[in-house]
Amino acid sequence: MSQHGPASEQAKRKPQVIAAIPCLNEERFIGSVVLKTRKHVDSVIVIDDGSCDATAEISAAAGAKVYKHGENRGYGAAIRTALAKGRRMHADVLVVLDGDGQHNPSDIPNLVKPLIANKADVVVGSRFLEKKSKSPFYRRLGQQALTVATNVASGQKVSDSQSGFRAYSAKALKELTLTESGMSASSEMQFAISKSGLRVVDVPIDVSYLESAKRNPIGHGVGVLSRLLVLVSLRQPLLLFGTPGVILMAAGLGFGIRVLARYSETRELAIGNALGMILLFLAGLLALFSGLMLQAMKELMRGGTAELAREMREYASGMESEESGRDRHHHHGTDSMS
Repeated sequence: MSQHGPASEQAKRKPQVIAAIPCLNEERFIGSVVLKTRKHVDSVIVIDDGSCDATAEISAAAGAKVYKHGENRGYGAAIRTALAKGRRMHADVLVVLDGDGQHNPSDIPNLVKPLIANKADVVVGSRFLEKKSKSPFYRRLGQQALTVATNVASGQKVSDSQSGFRAYSAKALKELTLTESGMSASSEMQFAISKSGLRVVDVPIDVSYLESAKRNPIGHGVGVLSRLLVLVSLRQPLLLFGTPGVILMAAGLGFGIRVLARYSETRELAIGNALGMILLFLAGLLALFSGLMLQAMKELMRGGTAELAREMREYASGMESEESGRDRHHHHGTDSMS
């Protein structure tokens, strides 16, 4: 007689796949996005980030569970809520996609497959793999520039760092912690993935831009890049300050060699080159020293920060358990979140 323990029962259980759609004022598209998404997942939740139109009502009518922020908090805050709801609902896989219709829900099975096969913890839907991106050239250029910058800064390589179409395993939902509230949350996600040691896989996706961008592309790019620099300064200060410091010091030494070479030939001191040598070398030395000091402070604080993060996760898990119990007694189409 064969024995069937909890492990075998878990293996036989069909993985629960939940889709989360963060959105703001997407009444034109959200209904069709929810309906198409429901074909590929077990349930759909919509994170309404303070919309002032009928996004929440249409989402609920289309069959989604709606969680509404009382005010607009930003894309990163909506992603945090999506991850928290995925944990609370005990999702085996959480798929996140945009509510403006640019992502094709038919791509969801391809995103989910590596997670179900336990070949990845996070799957990124990439606009730049196999399929040629349909976005305007200036958008592609900016997206690629941000991807390169994020890859270098985080140490985690993906082909589309700004993609909003992703899938997360239960392990990733437990490990990932975000603090950014704006669009830089996608870049911060790579830092969190790298820190947690999660496995990442890119899969190609189709995108369809049904309307012009809501945000100014230049302003958006500058905003994300500035926040990326802040993230690097907090997480890898030696990289941000030390690398330019070494380059400046090397340039200063280059000027110094020129000064010595000219002096040996003409017995004349090149004042301009000498001043350049001194300024560049001192600036480089200051930058390198700043990077070393900040890195040392980071290492000293790491132990206390890790302990605080662990306590916060335990507290959040307790709060989610309590709210989950309350949710079982209240079945409303729309939840309001202050």
